[in-house]
This record gives sequence, structure tokens and C-alpha cells, in this order.
Amino acid sequence: MTTALTDRPGETFGLALSDHERSALHTLAERLTHTPPALVDDAGWVDLARTASCQLPSRLSEAIRAFRHDPGIDGTLTISNLPIAADRLPPTPTVKDSVERAATIAAATAMLLGQQLGEVIAYRDEKHGALVQNVIPVRSLATTQSNGGSVPLELHTENAFHPHRPDYVGLLCLRPAHQDRVGTQVAAIRRALPLLDDADVTTLREPRFSTAAPPSFRSADTSSPSAVLLGDPEDPDICVDFSATTALDDKAAQALSRLRDALVEVRTDLVLRPSDMVFVDNRLVVHGRVAFTPRYDGHDRWLHRVFVHLDPRRSRPSRPDNGPVLT
Repeated sequence: MTTALTDRPGETFGLALSDHERSALHTLAERLTHTPPALVDDAGWVDLARTASCQLPSRLSEAIRAFRHDPGIDGTLTISNLPIAADRLPPTPTVKDSVERAATIAAATAMLLGQQLGEVIAYRDEKHGALVQNVIPVRSLATTQSNGGSVPLELHTENAFHPHRPDYVGLLCLRPAHQDRVGTQVAAIRRALPLLDDADVTTLREPRFSTAAPPSFRSADTSSPSAVLLGDPEDPDICVDFSATTALDDKAAQALSRLRDALVEVRTDLVLRPSDMVFVDNRLVVHGRVAFTPRYDGHDRWLHRVFVHLDPRRSRPSRPDNGPVLT
């Protein structure tokens, strides 16, 4: 069992809760399941979840705070032994735009961890603005580049087209795929950057790319011309979706292709088990998914997903009534 936050070469930050810590977290989450109206998207309930997140076991709070300060070279934090009773779950949902409105133990756990990391947010045009969303295979979406698909999902920054994309993406595993090997693929720009030459880095830092909205968005927006590498030249952020980002000239296209090659070279698979939750730093890490074969029998892969912002003031004009949903 992991007893402290670790950052060893080739590994992600990770924390395995002790049974005592798991029990304490379960008590917090269970209390929220009985807090009226016991609805995840209710503003008052969200306020109470934010307050309750301050009572997380100290070692867990310390791990989240350390990750927030600097996510390390791999940009992910995996927390295991969360209070998810996999044997008591209902069937995996199978419908498009599936979300978790009720304050279940699992949904409350995802909200508690997300609210400790920052502010859990959502987008009106994606899954109707639900704060806790289900990532499940949907038969009608099987071949799409979406969270409902089962074909390989290209590496991407979550909502790369959006000016207020998430700072973090959280994925809580309720049920693994039948193969029990399906991986969420992650690749960090901190690992890939040394593989690029200076000319490509210069090109990737220029506004020579545009990105379309993903299929999960009801809008059809495309970003204005923008760069793929942003911020500090020595430690840049990344913003790209290899299924939706288009280079605006040949030189940019070549640099984009070489960036993808570099990210694929450093890519790793995260195989989440029930009661595991991973947070991906969406500024430093692109993520994707390997292909799998769903059965649509109620026992398919099922994750809860939350988005987290560090600074809600930046998106205040896009959030009516200072709520968590961006328009």
C-alpha cells in the first residue's frame, strides 16, 4: 500500500487510502447523500460539498494540495481505495448524454475530491451542464471520437477549442471494461518537449492552428487561430486535440505531426480499477483511450467525470448567477 505521495521516474503521483481514511471519506460522502435535496447540481448542495471537502483526511488533502502546486513530470494524480461499493452498483447506463444527478456515494466522492482541488464546473452545451458526467460506451456512438465511443480515442486536451477549458479532468472508476485492461492513455508535454527540435517548438508556439468542438458539444464552435504550446517557453502548457485541431499551413502541419509522434512515444496507459480516481492536469497532459469491445449488457466500463477550474474569476462572465455552469 502506498503511504505517501510519490513521484518516481515513469510513475504518476499516487495515493492509496488506508482503510481508516476510506471509512472517514465514506462518512463524509454518505452525509452528503442525505443532505437535501441530495442533487449534485443544486447550488446549495454544491456549497455544502465545498465545505465538506475541507474535512477530507489530512493525508489526502495534503496529496491534492501538493499536486495542485506542481503536478510533476507526468501531470496525473491517482487516488485508490475510495469508498465505492462496486458490488452494489446499478447497471452501467447505456444512453447518450448520461449524467449523475443524484448525490450517490460515488458522485459525492468525485465532488468532494474535485472541490478540494479547485471548483467543479461544467458546460451548458455538454451533457446539459451536469457536474458529474458518466463516461460509458453508447452503441450509437461506438465509432465516434467521444466519451461514448469504443474505438481508439485520439490524444487531446479536454475541450481544447474552449477559451475556458478545464484545468483538471477527474475520472472515477466505478466499473472496468470486460477485458479489465482498458487504459486511459496519458502523455505529458514535460516528457515530450525534449524530443522536439527548436524550429518545431517555435512553430507550435505561433497562432497557426484552429480546433473544432468535440462531438459531445451541442455547439459547433471552432477556436480562433491559436498556438498549441503556450506560456513559459521552458515549461509550456499544451492545448491540442489530434482529432479536431487543424494546422493552417504546411509547416504547422509538419510540426503538429511531429508533436503527436513525440507524445505517442512518451504515452502511458492508466488502467483504472473500481475505487480508483485519476486527476489529469489538462494544461500539461493530453489523454485518450485504447479501443475496447463493449457488450451493452449493464456491466460495461463506467467512469464518473468531473471538470475543475482553479480560478473561477476568469470565467465569471460566462457563468450566469456565479454558478458552476459555463454558457
